[in-house]
Amino acid sequence: MKFQILTSAPESATADCLVLGIAAGKLTPGARRLDKICGGRIKEIIHRGDFKGKIGESHYLYDMHGIKSRRLLLLGCGKHDKRNEKNWQRILTTAFAALNQGASKSAIFCLGDIKIKGRKADWMLQDASRILANAAYRRGELKSSQKKLAKPLATVKFSVAESGASAARRALLRGKAVGEGMMLARRLGDLPANVCTPRYLANQARQLSRKSAALSVKVLNEAQMKKLGMGALLSVSAGSDEPARLIVLEYRGGKKSEKPVALVGKGVTFDSGGISIKPGAAMDEMKYDMCGAASVLGTFSALLTMKLPINVVGVIPATENMPNGRATKPGDIVTSMSGKTIEVLNTDAEGRLILCDALTYAQKYKPDAIIDIATLTGAVIVALGHHTNGLLGNNDALIDELLTASKASQDASWQLPMGEDYQRQLDSNFADIANIGGRSAGTITAACFLSRFTEDSNWAHLDIAGTAWTSGGKDKGATGRPVPLLSQFLINRCA
Repeated sequence: MKFQILTSAPESATADCLVLGIAAGKLTPGARRLDKICGGRIKEIIHRGDFKGKIGESHYLYDMHGIKSRRLLLLGCGKHDKRNEKNWQRILTTAFAALNQGASKSAIFCLGDIKIKGRKADWMLQDASRILANAAYRRGELKSSQKKLAKPLATVKFSVAESGASAARRALLRGKAVGEGMMLARRLGDLPANVCTPRYLANQARQLSRKSAALSVKVLNEAQMKKLGMGALLSVSAGSDEPARLIVLEYRGGKKSEKPVALVGKGVTFDSGGISIKPGAAMDEMKYDMCGAASVLGTFSALLTMKLPINVVGVIPATENMPNGRATKPGDIVTSMSGKTIEVLNTDAEGRLILCDALTYAQKYKPDAIIDIATLTGAVIVALGHHTNGLLGNNDALIDELLTASKASQDASWQLPMGEDYQRQLDSNFADIANIGGRSAGTITAACFLSRFTEDSNWAHLDIAGTAWTSGGKDKGATGRPVPLLSQFLINRCA
């Protein structure tokens, strides 16, 4: 989807549709001006009761005098004092659905008079382009009928004043970048595990590197990981015929001397639970256990589009977790890349095993901050449901940065506690650390495990098990989160 700025009169520009935001109760100045050009047709529709301007409401008008676009779409934006960020998303998705239903390939949006308290016009434009770009994603890539579907909306112009055009273009670029990054993460998450394997993820990273000289990618095989001493990661892949990969992305947008931010994404492309096998119900959704990896790739896609002046390293440990004769058994002890030994009490707590080696590897870049992203625990769903990411870490300033980015991007996150009392739950009689800490505080003890491998770094952990995908029903599928949060975090760092 292309996003452009229109500084000339919107009624004089040609498109399949002109989209006009209508506030409930009273026409905005811009709407009154267009109504006058149209000979009062907009007021007439409202006075007849055919359209009230409620959020989620839309109404098409055709053959409008004074407007060059083929049709006019009245878009309900609700009352000014009731409008918020959630409403804004509903307003944009309503517009997208109506435009696609009307077979519009191009549209001009006149939403400049629609305000949200506490949000600037640039934020609204950035969020609008993100929402619209992400809305273009379609599930069912492997359906035989997919090619027959009509093409979605292709070009969107936003009407703005000339004085704000430069900032508006930057906002649109950033929103588009994040939306397309979310689309990539959703696509990878929704692909089945027999397609989206560790090697497939590695190839996706290589494809990203072809888009920009600022990004380089290297992929380590199992022999190379064994040489590095990644016994924890390899203990997970031991039960699979599909070889593991460690995918490393290096984006150099900042000064050579500047320390990078490291993003580490869990990439279990299918999680059977291993010997500690999962129940059969909804096990197909364990293809989503690589959504941490997908979010890292989606964020790098956004980075390339935005060309942010920052250095970022991505580390993705990618593997399957399967139960064959070579699989790791409960009670086995493995040695991590850090040298710490781990008693594997449950092979379904595999994410932390691959992440600990990836976190150790990431530290060789001497990053200013490390953030790992993982569908790590079902316990986070019990604690926070499917709306909010779990956030933990060892550095208050880094946590505050992420919470600020979370609020700006509407990618909700909540900080959970850590401490020595929780750490003691990981004590082992036979190794340096156990890979589980019992039933209580499962999300926290999982983060405590990872903290043992990041003691010398500024580190934060995002548990996205409740937010990375939607289960069951017609809405089943990957969400693309937390690409908005990670992208906004990097944008803020550049500011």
